[in-house]
Amino acid sequence: MTKEELKIRTKQFALGIIKLINELPNTKTGNAIGNQLIRSGTSVAANYRASCRARSNAEFISKIHIVEEECDESLFWLELIEESSILRNDLLFEIMKEADELTAIFTASKLANGVKM
Repeated sequence: MTKEELKIRTKQFALGIIKLINELPNTKTGNAIGNQLIRSGTSVAANYRASCRARSNAEFISKIHIVEEECDESLFWLELIEESSILRNDLLFEIMKEADELTAIFTASKLANGVKM
């Protein structure tokens, strides 16, 4: 996958998160989780774009680490939505799958650039 393709994919992920947030119930729980998810989910695309402009390998690795963390955090909030039965629909399951795949991609990218686990 090219850098440009991954930029598009992460942006689509952010847009999917926005759509999902709009489906959450207007409750204390829905709003609290929604606020957390909108931050982490849209941060994936923003931080990936920033990593593409990194001036060194060290800066790239640092920014990709942030992307990986934000993807994983997004997956956490999505799991809470699913497990608490706040929302159950096809969009939720699609977004969860994408969050899992993006987390794996960025973890692999970090490892390919020499980060020791």
